[in-house]
This record gives sequence, C-alpha cells and structure tokens, in this order.
Amino acid sequence: MSKKPRRSYDAAFKLQVVNMITTQGLSISQVCQDMRLGESMVRRWLQQFKAEQSGLPGIGKPLTPEQQRIRQLEAEVRQLKSDNDLLKKAFRLLCPGAEVTYQVIKPLQAEKAHSLKQCCRVLEVSRSGYYTSVKREQDVKPVSEVAVQLTSVFEASGRCYGSRRIRAALVNKGIPIGRYKVRSLMRQHQLRTVWKRKFVHTTDSNHPLPVYDNVLNRQFRPEAPNRAWVADITYIRTLAGWLYLAVVLDLYSRKIVGWAMAPSMPAELVCSALKMALIQRQPQPGLIVHSDRGSQYASHEYTQLIEDYGLIGSMSRKGNCWDNSVMERFFLNLKMERVWRRQYANHPEAVKDITDYIVCFYNSQRLHSGLGNVPPNVYEQEMARA
Repeated sequence: MSKKPRRSYDAAFKLQVVNMITTQGLSISQVCQDMRLGESMVRRWLQQFKAEQSGLPGIGKPLTPEQQRIRQLEAEVRQLKSDNDLLKKAFRLLCPGAEVTYQVIKPLQAEKAHSLKQCCRVLEVSRSGYYTSVKREQDVKPVSEVAVQLTSVFEASGRCYGSRRIRAALVNKGIPIGRYKVRSLMRQHQLRTVWKRKFVHTTDSNHPLPVYDNVLNRQFRPEAPNRAWVADITYIRTLAGWLYLAVVLDLYSRKIVGWAMAPSMPAELVCSALKMALIQRQPQPGLIVHSDRGSQYASHEYTQLIEDYGLIGSMSRKGNCWDNSVMERFFLNLKMERVWRRQYANHPEAVKDITDYIVCFYNSQRLHSGLGNVPPNVYEQEMARA
C-alpha cells in the first residue's frame, strides 16, 4: 500500500484560507470540506495569524530582521511614553512653578534642539507666559557699579551718611556723580538714615561762681591749630544709668583733642578732658578755651587749670546755645550716628563704643563738610604739608 504524497502550502495560500474565515465569514468546517484540508492544520494557521497580528512571532516561524526592528522600535516607544508619563507626574508633584519651567526652556531654545511649541506642550506651559517672562528679564536693569560703591560707602559710614557726604565720598574715590543722582539711587535701594531725638538738660548756669567773657564771639574759623578750642558736656543713656561725656574740640580742624567720661558731672570730669587735650597737643599760651556757663567750667579746679597753662577762658552768653554751636553739632552727630542706634548695657560698653567713634571714625574717617569733605586728621595733614 503506497503512502499519499505530503502536501505543502506556501504563505500566500495560508493567508488566503485565513482570510476566507476571518473576513469572508466562512466557517472552518466549510473551508476544510471544500478545500480538503485538515481542521487542526487550519486552526493552527489561524492561531499563527492572530499571534503575528498581536506582535508575537508566528508559531514555528521566526520574525524577519525587518519585523524584529519594528518590534524593537515599538518597545522603545512604549518605554519612552512610560518614562514621559512618570516625569510629568513627578514634575507636577514637585510644583516648581512657571518661572522655573521657563528657565528650563531657555537653554533648550538656545541650543535650537527643540521648538518652543514642543517645549511648552511637553512641559505644559503657555508660549505667551514664556514670552512675558523673557520680556520681564530684559526690563530688569542690572545693578551698576556706582550703586555698589554707593551702598558700600553708606554701610561703611554706619548707615549715617546723607546724600551730600555720600556724593563727596564717591568723588574722592574718582567716581563723578551729582547729588541728585545719589539721592535717586538711595531711594531706589532704600538707603535711609533713621535718627531719634532725646534731651536731657546738663548745663547749670545758676551759680554764684565767676564766669569769663565771650572772648571767642563765634569766631569759629581760626587760622591755625591750637588757637581756639571749645568744650562742653553731654549725656549718654545706658541701662545702668546716665553716663556723662566731656569733650574738647579744636575749631581749626574740628578734631576731638580731649575727652573724658564718668557716671556723674563733677569738675574733675571737665578737667580730665582738658588735661588730655593739653598733653596731646602741647599748645602755646594764649589759646582760647570756650565753654558754656556750667558750674563745672566755672569751678575753681577748672579756672586754675586755665591759668596754670596760660590759656584764655571764654564762655557763652547765658541761654545762648549758638555761641557754642560747633560743639552742639558734634554732640548731635555723635548721637545720631552712634548713640541713638545702640542700647548700652553698662558704662564700660558705652565708653568703649564712644571712644571707637571718636578715634576710629570721627577723627579718622568721617567726611566733614566744613573741611572740604575730608576727615579732621586728613585736613590737618594736608594743611601741614601746604
């Protein structure tokens, strides 16, 4: 008995049979009876067709290289979509804000790797918002070097310089600028001096002691140093009680040449300040020392010191603060620029800070408008060389 020859079927025939069943509505049994095919074989062809349609290799038939490349690209697309969804969820969770998103877009635009439309769509922001952000940055003016120098001068002065002194300090640094420009920059950068006024009466002129005539008579511009000094007392508030400051000032350079501090106002306080000035400056006889009519300056100890050094005593008229206005102005500067900005816990703390103001700032650094906007020490040095 001879065997029936084995029939072979190509791919086109298999596809034709499958189409009859899937698209033309014929049943498997009808197709098998008509074409004399085995049902198990036809069912295997259907299973292989469905597997290939879903992206899997057919049963008993591997994918071609082209199909493998297509499947790989499809897998990469699915992975990228999954990663993109993850990044979007994380981006929304962090809530960076629109401005941060615009900062991410700007370098991408500079590289020209992606269009603005694509960047805004992926990052879920509007293009109009991006353009507004760019325009807002262009409208912001960069901080100029002059503004930096101006702020530096203001801070170095202890935040007490006004527009006139700041302008003078900048001119001394070689920066030409007008006062009104300084004022506008100070307003722009919110540089303001804040002062508070307090008052305590320190002069007691109701006493029977002898007083000097007003020899100085408001001649506040002597031609040389150590020709005319002025002296006075003021108060300093501390949490431990009042501290009193006696000062001697040379009218020629407006330099503080002597000072003393104590918790009370005996005659010894003003004598200590005058002795300090005499030892430091070694003046010639005939120097005028002007003060108010306070009992300390009319005391026997003080007047004896005046006579011993051959000095000429001078006192303001009663109740006339203008006769000693230069010293009053120094006290006002001291309190506006230092004392009223502090809260001293005790006397030693106040003594240390006020000494620092006199020696390290007022005499050495503070620009004096009456001296051509230079400090007293610099003025004396320049006049000595001239």
